[in-house]
Amino acid sequence: MSDRTKGILCIIASAAGFAFMALFVRLCDDYGGEVSSFQKSFFRNAIALAIALAVFAKSGSGLSPASRGLPSSVRAWRALVMRSVFGLVGIFANFYALSRIPIGEAMALNKTAPFFTVFFSWLFLGEKATRRQIACLFAAFFGAMLVMKPGFRGDSLFAAACALLGGLGAGLAYVCVHELGRQKVNGAFIVLFFSAFSCLGSVPFMLVDFSPMTLPQVVIMLGAGAGAAVGQFGVTAAYRYAQPRAIALYDYTNIVFTALLGFFFFSQVPDLLSVLGFLVIILAAARQSR
Repeated sequence: MSDRTKGILCIIASAAGFAFMALFVRLCDDYGGEVSSFQKSFFRNAIALAIALAVFAKSGSGLSPASRGLPSSVRAWRALVMRSVFGLVGIFANFYALSRIPIGEAMALNKTAPFFTVFFSWLFLGEKATRRQIACLFAAFFGAMLVMKPGFRGDSLFAAACALLGGLGAGLAYVCVHELGRQKVNGAFIVLFFSAFSCLGSVPFMLVDFSPMTLPQVVIMLGAGAGAAVGQFGVTAAYRYAQPRAIALYDYTNIVFTALLGFFFFSQVPDLLSVLGFLVIILAAARQSR
């Protein structure tokens, strides 16, 4: 397979993982008291940290930084830290939104990430996008809005803004991941560093607003962590294989996965606008892949 094909497959797997993560995060509050987004972030990243540590321990050979795929320049370390900061801000914002507005609306606004990824890749990395790629991205985003129909009235305004901030943070983080791929940094180490950074960054906020969790909530958050690990490894591999402009569109498959999970777990049946949105996304993907 070409690197682009590998990137597409990885980002689709990532989209599925993040869809399950969002489902579990949304279910968590239904099986006990409300859990803060900081506490959810800690448990989500703790599971991903354990998995990443095991994978990294088996990767590479020898003890030298080069053989383990560790960052070998200031530029690489800077990109790694920025990836972690932007990613953590995105998680906090997205988890807050998932707890306060419908899961579909939150994920739709979070799916602005490909726009930010392509834009900031052009701004910071000098990677140009063709007119067709830009048009397909806008078409896919329009399809996402048809599917999710986000609302911006009343108390949901701030939560919707947080969901959008989550998309911004994710987009910037993915640009950094792509740069780390160009620097040949080990993908498992990227996930490991980010997960450890996120756990440590969540602790102070979690301690201020800690809520005891029921056993079902713990199990649910274990599922969220597993989904997040799949999503993290998938997106890290995807943006290491291919340029963001070539594969970012396929991140919108997350919307399809989210809709299916909504149907099976919440009996949510897509309406006419949602069906039209699916068709727009599929046609945009087909056009993009030519």
